[in-house]
Formats: sequence, structure tokens, C-alpha cells
Amino acid sequence: MKKLRYWLEYLLLRLVFEGFRTLPLDVASCMGGWMARALGPWLRAHKIARQNLSEMMPELNERQRRFLLNEMWENLGRVAAELPHVPYATIHKRVQLEGAENLPVGKPVLFFSGHLGNWELLYAVPFQRGTAITLVYRRTNNPLVDDLVTAIRATQCTQLVAKGPKNAFKLMRAIKEKQSIALLIDQKMNDGISVPFFGRPAMTAPALAEIALRFDLPIIPARVIRLKGAHFRIIVSPPLPYEKTGDTAADVQAIMLKVNQIVEEWVREYPSQWFWVHRRWPKL
Repeated sequence: MKKLRYWLEYLLLRLVFEGFRTLPLDVASCMGGWMARALGPWLRAHKIARQNLSEMMPELNERQRRFLLNEMWENLGRVAAELPHVPYATIHKRVQLEGAENLPVGKPVLFFSGHLGNWELLYAVPFQRGTAITLVYRRTNNPLVDDLVTAIRATQCTQLVAKGPKNAFKLMRAIKEKQSIALLIDQKMNDGISVPFFGRPAMTAPALAEIALRFDLPIIPARVIRLKGAHFRIIVSPPLPYEKTGDTAADVQAIMLKVNQIVEEWVREYPSQWFWVHRRWPKL
């Protein structure tokens, strides 16, 4: 029964992707946004997003929350509709780059970001400029869907590595080959460490800090902002300062606290462009 469901999900998504791919980018993006804006509030995930937003940004009134959630669904729909266009030049011509001087030259770094704007575009820019990048991603439950999505992502990086301790050696090898590592660090990791995020404890993946400390790598914050429609700005910030005191656990905690604070600042600046539908905090 599960295999049948997987195939049905895959065939439906493949059909949708092919449909969006045949449309002009602006039309596909607009249509995807409209569809998600119409359907999103009826999904169970909408309740999660509304509760997250209410708890983490209580200063908003009900009208503001409703507006932001509608805008969030539109952004997510646009991301989905734009994904089939990611391998092609048209969408990359819509990207402005700020902070090009912070891109690595001849040495590996650790990029981190969150699910903001169209995050699928983030690492394509340094990759197209000659930076070798290993992209760490989270597998979807449906392996057929996972193959479909990763086939697109694979066009924008040197290699893909699925999250998990079994693949740690692949990251070590990539660093030795002077490849930069890119991670999205704003989702819950049950076996991570507890780090404040929006003032609440949140289970956070420590790999970014652990790798940085072990290999003395710069940590570079980077994000995508959706400007209007299918137009974007990528901001690559200067390296994040951190210390090695000899107490690895404390150093990891300190680094991930800084990282979560940065992501929180990004979300507060553009709350409608973040992935509020994820169960980021326990007991919410």
C-alpha cells in the first residue's frame, strides 16, 4: 500500500513539475503562488504555522498574522513552481548578488542558511562562479519524490549528501578536496542539541559548529530574499566570528546560539518568507 501511495505522489508531482516547467517562469511562479495561497489555509500544516507564528511573534494582531500566513503560502507555492526552472539560466538572471567579496577563493568554507525566500537558488550562485559545493540535504519520506527533487538540486552543486551520521565521511572527504559545505540549519533535529530560537529551546543540528571547530573553517551566513515575483537578492555575509576555548561542547553551543540568533533576525525581517509550517519547537 505504501509503494502505491509513493508512486501516486511521485506521478502527481512529476505531472505538476512538467506543467510548471513548460510555462514561462513568471507565469509558473504566479500560478504556484496563487494555488498555494488558495489551498494552504485548508491544510493541517496551516494550524502548525499559525500556532508557531502566534507563539513566536505575539506582538502581531490577528489581521497581521492572517496576512503573513497568506503571504507565506504564496511564497511556498512560488518556490515549488520555480523549482523545475532552477537548472535553467532564466531564473538565475533574476538574482542580484550582494556580498560577492565574501565568497571563498581557493579554500573551503561552511555556508549556512534557512528556508527563506527561494532557498533552492542560494548555492547555485557561488557554484556557477566556480566554488565547489557539497550540499547537505534532508531526504523526503518518499524515495521516488526524493530522487525527482535531488535530480534538480544536483545541477546546482558539486555533490549532494543526505543528512545523517552515516554520511559524515563524505563531508570529511569533501573538505579534504577543498569543497565548501552548504547546510540549511533551521529545522528540528531530534538528536541535536537544545539551543534558544525565538527565546524558546529548539533542538538544533550541531554539525555546522562541530565541523568548523574540527577543521578551522570559516562560517558564512547566506540567505535569499524574494524581491517581487520571481526576482531575488542573495546576501552573502562576512564570516561569523567564533572561538576555540578547548571546551568543545561549550564552543559548539556558543556557535549554534549565534547561528540561531542570525536566522531569527532574518525571519523577523521577512516573516512571510520563512517556513513556519515546520514543527520547530517542542510541545507547540
